[in-house]
Amino acid sequence: MSSFKSHFKFNKQERSGIFFLLLFLISVQLGYYVYRSNGLNKSAPLQLNSIVQANIDSLKIIASQKDTVRIYPFNPNFITDFKGYTLGMSVAEIDRLHNFRKKAKFVNSVKEFQNVTKVSDSLLDNISPYFKFPEWTQNRKRKSAYKSNTFTLDNKVDKVAWKDLNTATAEDLKMISGIGEKLSARIIKFRDRLGGFLIEDQLLDVYGLDPDVVERTLTRFKVINKPEIVKINVNIATAKELSKLIYLQKDVAESIVNYRNLNGSINSLNELLKIEEFPEERINRIALYLSL
Repeated sequence: MSSFKSHFKFNKQERSGIFFLLLFLISVQLGYYVYRSNGLNKSAPLQLNSIVQANIDSLKIIASQKDTVRIYPFNPNFITDFKGYTLGMSVAEIDRLHNFRKKAKFVNSVKEFQNVTKVSDSLLDNISPYFKFPEWTQNRKRKSAYKSNTFTLDNKVDKVAWKDLNTATAEDLKMISGIGEKLSARIIKFRDRLGGFLIEDQLLDVYGLDPDVVERTLTRFKVINKPEIVKINVNIATAKELSKLIYLQKDVAESIVNYRNLNGSINSLNELLKIEEFPEERINRIALYLSL
């Protein structure tokens, strides 16, 4: 019995240790109780300032738009099957446009596009803001005198003495109202870079030459003697050779070669329209200088 009691005999130092241990345990229990009762274990919502929140909202909008098709301005004359599908056109509507284009015709207005394709008003309203027609088509139509070999002045009909656009001098060109020293020199420089005009419409490609001035010019000048050119074979030409063509930038020429290397030979010049940044509004000009 005496040995059992000896286990409960503590000196002063041991009793102090036991006391502080009990005090520590009681403090931990009280702290845990206070923690639970005040709900400190609940996660507080993350608070963001207005600038950070605005940035997050903008990122959410961008992410939601990734699956949508973004439409860039384009010439509706060169809508491919895939392009038409993404725009919401039916197969029949796309075929009507392609059949119209096979006749070497072009649509030059929103109304004409609808007349040819028969698309609905609602679809037209959605896609027509992105139509990009060549600038000269938006100006007034050329007068009948432009296409005729005669013109009327003071109710008299005189025969036009046509001059060759490919041999006209700067002095000849300055006889046209609206063409001065700079424009006449620019026309001749552009003609030299081309190697000569193949068609009259190429005059519209001269920088700064207003369509009305072109109209007046072509009542006196036309392409009489076409230059002999060697067409560039688009299937074997290098990017450097293609970029010599005035209508093709170096990066577009490189893209054509890359497209050819990835897809094999190019079977139709219309395939070039699939290439990014290709100047589709000038496909008819470019086709004059290329072969397959």
